[in-house]
Amino acid sequence: MPKIIQPLNLGANAFFLKYKKETHNEHWLMSHAHQGLELLYIHEGTGTVTLESQQYVLRQNTLFCFQPYQLHKVDVPAMEGSTYIRTNLTFDPHILDPYLQPYPQLQAFLQSLMKGSLQQQVFTVCEDQTLENLFTNYNNTLTLSGGEPSVEDRVLFLISLLKHLQQHVFGIHEGNSPLDKSLGHVERIVDWMELHFRLPLSLESLSQELHLSPFHISHLFRQHTGMTLSEYLAGRRIREACALLENTDTSIREIGRVTGGFSAPYFSQLFKKHKGLTPNSYRKAVKEIYSKT
Repeated sequence: MPKIIQPLNLGANAFFLKYKKETHNEHWLMSHAHQGLELLYIHEGTGTVTLESQQYVLRQNTLFCFQPYQLHKVDVPAMEGSTYIRTNLTFDPHILDPYLQPYPQLQAFLQSLMKGSLQQQVFTVCEDQTLENLFTNYNNTLTLSGGEPSVEDRVLFLISLLKHLQQHVFGIHEGNSPLDKSLGHVERIVDWMELHFRLPLSLESLSQELHLSPFHISHLFRQHTGMTLSEYLAGRRIREACALLENTDTSIREIGRVTGGFSAPYFSQLFKKHKGLTPNSYRKAVKEIYSKT
């Protein structure tokens, strides 16, 4: 049976960077899910990326953002004279926790990348020289330090990168415009959902806590995220289930119960709809590869 998910070892620092890795005249196929937040930047190449059953075009100057535990497949077919060049950054977002306390908006942005339901995860960045320069400058730091940069270098690089993504790629800007106020409401909705996602959705309780009407909450959330509250809740429960499947021996029945009060058959059906794998298949594949890393 072929490997469903391939390993990715983030190393002792929970930080993995491959800068301008090149593949020539070779079929590149990688399918994995892991605990880290992954950014894949395409310098050159043509292919496809499948992200939880939806397919996207891989091409030059494209940036992909993969959330923790999101199953994704990168497929670049071999063609004569073809070259695939990419920069891959994967890190455990928790390594930034001690350093983001003075920056609450950046901290909230990182939380949305980790756990939010992102409206967009694929970006064309043709004219974004800053993004490429950030990778290049950090790679130069790696070279000068013999491959062992200081914690300070790594943290400053990640903060600079996140700030650039926040302002110029994901389009979330600071300020006091009506858009910012709406985004503030959406952040509060997401925070509430984070605390209550294991329980049945109560729009009335959410409405009372945020002092907004149920209709306004539903409309605002869909406007800014592209999905309904129920769709977001299902995705959040699936991400929690992935963490439990990977890191615990909790039964499938119990995982279904604690992530939403589901029966085992319904939970398995819901999980396969989102991940393309049954819970048992996902757990078996992930545990097999991590036992070898």
